[in-house]
Amino acid sequence: MQTHKLYIDGQYIESTGDEWLDIINPATEEVISQTPRGKKEDIDRAVKAAFNAQKKWELKPNIERGKIVREIGDRIEAKRDRFIELLQEEQGKDYELASGEIDLAIDYFRYMSEWARRIEGEIVPSDRQNEHIHIYKKPIGVIGGIVPWNFPMFILARKVATALVTGCTIVLKPSQQTPNTAMEFTKIIDGMSEIPNGVYNLVTGTGSEIGNALASHEKVHMVTMTGSIPAGTKVMEAAAQNITKVNLELGGKAPAIVTENADLELAAENIKLSRLANNGQACTNAERVYVHKNVAEEFLEILEEKIEAVTIGDPLQNKKADVGPLVSEDRRETVEEMVTNAVDAGAEVVTGGERPQEFDKGFFYKPTILKNVKQDMEIIQEEIFGPVIPVTTFSTLDEAIEMGNDTVYGLSSSVYTENYHEAMRVVNELKFGETFINRENFEAVQGYHAGMRQSGLGGADGKHGVEDFLVTQTVYMQYKDDKQ
Repeated sequence: MQTHKLYIDGQYIESTGDEWLDIINPATEEVISQTPRGKKEDIDRAVKAAFNAQKKWELKPNIERGKIVREIGDRIEAKRDRFIELLQEEQGKDYELASGEIDLAIDYFRYMSEWARRIEGEIVPSDRQNEHIHIYKKPIGVIGGIVPWNFPMFILARKVATALVTGCTIVLKPSQQTPNTAMEFTKIIDGMSEIPNGVYNLVTGTGSEIGNALASHEKVHMVTMTGSIPAGTKVMEAAAQNITKVNLELGGKAPAIVTENADLELAAENIKLSRLANNGQACTNAERVYVHKNVAEEFLEILEEKIEAVTIGDPLQNKKADVGPLVSEDRRETVEEMVTNAVDAGAEVVTGGERPQEFDKGFFYKPTILKNVKQDMEIIQEEIFGPVIPVTTFSTLDEAIEMGNDTVYGLSSSVYTENYHEAMRVVNELKFGETFINRENFEAVQGYHAGMRQSGLGGADGKHGVEDFLVTQTVYMQYKDDKQ
């Protein structure tokens, strides 16, 4: 079993504490590695290293930073199979999604490297004679990056690639449940002499201890965190001590609206993909389905057939498995409790609703469809984060939109219809950062991934994501006119 160290100021070091965290394979329940339970003192040392390194890193020409960021992507590609294996082992992803996540991380570094020549300021007219107003875009400074367990490599790429290309330095905290991919990534950074010591640092541990220490540190200039609403609230509270900027992607409760004019086969297939991606553990998963009452029975028959055809298995042992385990026993118990509560409140299990009997070990749960679900039920209002699809019906599009917006979340949404006018109405009236029409819920690196309401602040991807890592400096430049 492998044990890891912290990575601070270009060196692998021991934590100041003496406690360890076990990393568990969710398919076998075996301990596969251990990481240090970092302390506040470890964060302090890492942040100071990043702060000192940032002064020179931001002065490096943008194009040089861009070349380095692209090289990181190339080096991930060279170890692609290793990253896929680690991701499957520590998080339980099926092979297709694990390989897709690693490929997306590679693409993200390459895409962000292209922004090296695109970070631009402005010159605007002054109201005064002999004066120019220059608006500069500069790196915000030291980034505290807090990565979740559900997409540990892709979201690492989102934070690290954007930080480095904009001239920021970073202290990364991977999830205490899935740090092994981040540890493998750190080997790449350590092997690149062109990256100065302190530009990238990694500290492992718990969110309650080192996550808060990172967010509250006076030398951190932005905290970018992906996680739950309660965790995001704690980060905001900690960051408020120094008025530190926060960039938060929090939970989601994505509605999927299936109108009377939908292609039901297309809708069922893409809702299946959107619900079961990452075993139902993604903020953009379709979390609740609203289907027109006139097509509800037919839609459910198609969806049930597709869900029952899904295969379950240990992703390391079966590359063809569609669904793997949930990340932990706690997560499975929460999903089970939500299904039980829904049934007690009047919902009906169409398929699934239990643990598969063929596994002696592992945190597996059958993909599940619930019908006769009501809008006020917990399973409609609270994030499930598991392979459960609650389905309810509507009579009018107004009703569907109203129910879709009836949530504290505002990250992702979707609509299935062959009627252009219906699609435009939904786009106009749904209050979500993303809306997908007639396709699965998954964003593009050149788009913008951001939520409304309690789903977060700021965002990632594309030019708007880059801008979150920059600050604006306005210079009023007077000059002499020898003719006067």
